[in-house]
Amino acid sequence: MSTKDFVEKDYYKVLGVPKDATEAEIKKAYRKLAREFHPDANKGDVKAEERFKEISEANDILGDAKKRKEYDEARALFGNGGFRAGPGAGGGSFNFDLGDLFGGAQGGAQGGGGFGGGLGDVFGGLFNRGGAGGPGTRTQPRRGQDLESEVTLSFTEAVDGATVPIRLSSQAPCKACSGTGDKNGTPRVCPTCVGTGQVSRGTGGGFSLTDPCVDCKGRGLIAENPCEVCKGSGRAKSSRTMQVRIPAGVFDGQRIRLRGKGAAGERGGPAGDLYVVVHVDAHPVFGRKDDNLTVTVPVTFAEAALGGEVKVPTLGGPPVTLKLPAGTPNGRTMRARGKGAVRKDGSRGDLLVTVDVMVPKDLDDKAREALEAFREATADIDPRAELFQAAKGA
Repeated sequence: MSTKDFVEKDYYKVLGVPKDATEAEIKKAYRKLAREFHPDANKGDVKAEERFKEISEANDILGDAKKRKEYDEARALFGNGGFRAGPGAGGGSFNFDLGDLFGGAQGGAQGGGGFGGGLGDVFGGLFNRGGAGGPGTRTQPRRGQDLESEVTLSFTEAVDGATVPIRLSSQAPCKACSGTGDKNGTPRVCPTCVGTGQVSRGTGGGFSLTDPCVDCKGRGLIAENPCEVCKGSGRAKSSRTMQVRIPAGVFDGQRIRLRGKGAAGERGGPAGDLYVVVHVDAHPVFGRKDDNLTVTVPVTFAEAALGGEVKVPTLGGPPVTLKLPAGTPNGRTMRARGKGAVRKDGSRGDLLVTVDVMVPKDLDDKAREALEAFREATADIDPRAELFQAAKGA
């Protein structure tokens, strides 16, 4: 998300709440809309998916007190994308194009961030408050990179939840130089930006904009003896293995966000987020339909015709016994309550049991005689009579 989008989008309107809405009202509105437009409830609906992303983006901003404050201040100052100078700026009025004004300022679209370094970066440069070498300037903390990984679970692990190891590779402070970039651990302050990592350039009319310092690449420090591992950047590739808890009831293809588990930040900045895409292996017996599990159970012709009790397997538990009513047709589905997948509230869905009437391929003489007798006894019954009557009527 660009900074321009951050200022111009009306997130209150997206969630359908007033600007003075409480934290609880925002949370309630988000949950209601998220349930309505969640991709799992609107499979294949592209518009619903885009709406869900928009709702999530609005909640990331308004659901965080600090980001909401920055957003409200930016909206109040820049209005609908333009800045109007008051009498103190010469009495006139003029507009900035936000795309030009904010330039390459990056938001945290993946991690839910707003302005990369906060509004102070933008406003400080705009009004020439504390330019390079001026009072109050400092190198801003930088949020860590978001990471993404994949994990494959068995069907049972997806239903019950599991803790799995995930190996990650990302940029982190270089261990060889302790993140200083200098192999002796003693970098010097950049003389160009005086350690701020930023330089100001005038735009006329008493205004200036700040850019990352090209000499120190925005670090504020210059390594006299560059570290051989990180080449003076202070950052190096790092690998680590972490144990990640996958919640119970996840679906195949689901993307889970783990806050603060991504790459480490710079200069005291927060870590990024980790996104885990879950893949689920198929089960030889059980299937899944939302929060319910499914299973097909074969029954004999006699059990279907005369009724009886049928034992049904469950996932990871003892079998259950279902009562089969007399005259049960092939394909009928019965329900074993509470034997399905775990829901978000901790309760369980149901086990949906579909009856499959088995027709024997080989009959011994005794069984054949019994079926012949049955055919004779039911010779007056035509199971296709209604079918032909309906076809004729149509």
